[in-house]
Amino acid sequence: MKLLFASQNEHKRKEMSRLLLPHEIMMPSDLDHTFECEETADTFIGNALEKAQHLYTQMVRPTFADDSGLIIDALGGAPGIYSARYGADQAKRMLDAGEKNQLVLSQLAQVPYEKRTARFVCAMALVLTEHRIFVVQETIEGHIAQAPYGAGGFGYDPIFLVGDTDRTMASLSEQEKNTISHRALAAKRMQAIIAQLEQSEVLYVS
Repeated sequence: MKLLFASQNEHKRKEMSRLLLPHEIMMPSDLDHTFECEETADTFIGNALEKAQHLYTQMVRPTFADDSGLIIDALGGAPGIYSARYGADQAKRMLDAGEKNQLVLSQLAQVPYEKRTARFVCAMALVLTEHRIFVVQETIEGHIAQAPYGAGGFGYDPIFLVGDTDRTMASLSEQEKNTISHRALAAKRMQAIIAQLEQSEVLYVS
């Protein structure tokens, strides 16, 4: 099945292409379309739906989107849905990943390990028609490390300790991450939905 991904992030497209095999993941740019969508919802599911529905209305073909982020209990749920732009209001500019990680660590400097609980969340929305919409959301639990560690991954991966282990998401191999990550788990749920649908209907023929 061909799925149009409501994103301009090529890194995410590559990850989604691996997670959603054998489906073909296309970007709006592949169809000479420029996609922009302001995220105004207050939940991950809301933002994923907003992006998928917005692109669907423009292209009218099976479309999906994701929204993900890091929730830290000791910070009242921050960065949450603002994970990508965390700290920008104070700095008056977008922070890079390393700066956001250092900001989080500074905010948790006096917080002991047992209270540094956190989770990555990923919501995915699939829009087949205006009225046929499927949504999944998954998480992976863990803790925030005392310092960044690991050369893999991106975003907050270097400071997120997986479960009760001493390994950050950034220290996992690509294969390990694609088995346990919040995005991998959500993709598996979406895969199951698509497989069930494909058993009884043709969703899209190019």
